[in-house]
Amino acid sequence: QVQLVQTGGGLAQAGGSLGLSCAVSARTFSSHPMAWFRQSPGKEHEFVAKINTSGGASQYADSVKGRFTISRDVIRNTIYLQMNNLKPEDTGVYFCAASVRSWFLSEKPSDFAYWGQGTQVTVSS
Repeated sequence: QVQLVQTGGGLAQAGGSLGLSCAVSARTFSSHPMAWFRQSPGKEHEFVAKINTSGGASQYADSVKGRFTISRDVIRNTIYLQMNNLKPEDTGVYFCAASVRSWFLSEKPSDFAYWGQGTQVTVSS
């Protein structure tokens, strides 16, 4: 069983920074492409960023490119999302997710089999 436990997030002012962590309790951690999604009230899950199994490749939504950084620590079985220059539209519940598909095919929420519990991020203007 793969379990994802998130920490971090909270409240920040526009232009500020926050970080998110996602600890994965699985010996198969290194085999899962990982991603962050976010959800605002009344909206579907929105892709934020994903990272491949080695951590050598990543991809970002246009809305966060240049401001957010996804990374993974294979020793600590943890992925991170560093969020800089935050904007009010970044507000939402952020979820980490683990895929059982290849990195290239891991795009939609339905491609990800395991999910964290969600963490609120609120950015005030």
